[in-house]
Amino acid sequence: MNRRALLRGGAGLAGLGISAALLAACGDDSDAPATSASGGAKSFGALNYQLSWVKNVEFAGAYIADSKGYYTAAGFSSVNLMAGGPSVSQDAVVASGKALVGISSPDITAAAILKGADLVVIGAQYQKNPFAIVSLAATPLTTPQDLIGKKIGVQATNEPVWNAFLKANNLDPSKITKVPAQFDPSPLVSKEVDGWFSFFTNEPNLLKMKGVDTAVMLLNDHGYPMVSEVYVVKKSSLTSDRDKLKALLTADIKGWTESLADPKVGADLAATKYGKDLGLDAAEQALESAAQNTVVQTADTKANGLFTITDELVDETIKTLALGGVTISKEQLFDLSLIKELYTENPSLKAAS
Repeated sequence: MNRRALLRGGAGLAGLGISAALLAACGDDSDAPATSASGGAKSFGALNYQLSWVKNVEFAGAYIADSKGYYTAAGFSSVNLMAGGPSVSQDAVVASGKALVGISSPDITAAAILKGADLVVIGAQYQKNPFAIVSLAATPLTTPQDLIGKKIGVQATNEPVWNAFLKANNLDPSKITKVPAQFDPSPLVSKEVDGWFSFFTNEPNLLKMKGVDTAVMLLNDHGYPMVSEVYVVKKSSLTSDRDKLKALLTADIKGWTESLADPKVGADLAATKYGKDLGLDAAEQALESAAQNTVVQTADTKANGLFTITDELVDETIKTLALGGVTISKEQLFDLSLIKELYTENPSLKAAS
């Protein structure tokens, strides 16, 4: 299932005044040029970096890293942030060698690996899955049991996640009315449904900008734990391009560290530069940026460093994928040796994050 389908189709939002474009939600010596073991400056050439969706604030850290020159400081001559979208398969782009790295999700990458793709996950920007059940603040749904007897708007492309969530919480589907939905949350506002399937970063903030307060129940906190926005590379790149990957992650760590410190920075870059053709609203993007920061930085990443994944979370992700019918081993899907090695070699990066 392509989780990106959730963000499509904003045409029906006219009644709420929400544009389709808005639904496209999305100096110390360590900054010196990278050097080789012999002392010479490294030159990795251009970096092709495949994003998982259009250039909204979802990729704030990369925008900051690019605008602040962190990629060039790490040894790249330039960076090509390649926009994704409904017609782009980010994993296929990486597997073909057209990009060194891509941002994806475990379900998509696992499916590609099981079909023979030479891919592996080396880290995760999101420590929690962003899917959520959104309800009106006046009538909140706060636990899975609250869904019983309620009407929940669920998009067809998101039914695999919905079904796995019900299974994880031993909920009888016959006791919940699943209402076929598109991607316009107007039925929630008009109270045609009691809950809405959504990313916690997206629709709640779109509605907040229109004066509609919501309650959010993150699936991740209720039986559906899984990392997201994962870094995907060719497995062979861990040997052939290991230094390049470390340079990329170094730049991203710096960029995301600044995004965590001020969510408005990446939001402004998304609205005015990288996603300027999308008609993004900087204020709304700032809300999304602040929301996503809560799953980028957690107690675990504060202790271990950004993009790291604990053994427990690896196991939980594998179990969650199995609920959706994707059976894969952690050795097939993850190789976290590089990110651990990077922080061992550069402990100041961990302190900064």
